[in-house]
Amino acid sequence: MSEMTFAIEKLNAAWEKLKHGAETAQGELELDGVIQRFEFTFELFWKTLKIFLKHEGIEASSPKECLKAAFRLGWLESEGVYLDMLEDRNKTSHIYERSMAEDIIQRIKDKYISAIRKLLEILKTKI
Repeated sequence: MSEMTFAIEKLNAAWEKLKHGAETAQGELELDGVIQRFEFTFELFWKTLKIFLKHEGIEASSPKECLKAAFRLGWLESEGVYLDMLEDRNKTSHIYERSMAEDIIQRIKDKYISAIRKLLEILKTKI
């Protein structure tokens, strides 16, 4: 199995768990779990991008560099959504207010799940 195929499989599995959690979470503990899944999925997301970019001959070493390079290649539809995702991932390790956590969970449901799915579809065509 190639590194790219393995990365896609891991990201897809994480995305499915994030999607399921976001759709079904009810209590505070479950919602906290959605945020943890988001953090994990985002890490796989940008590291998968890094692998695919390297295959294209592009070196990107940070999440932001990966997002910008992927946008330039046309892999990402709206750079702003993905940069917001990065910002929210950075905020999650510092969440002390329930309202901030609820806002991030809403963006996960409204934007991030579909944004990750779109990238997965694009990257699967590149294997």
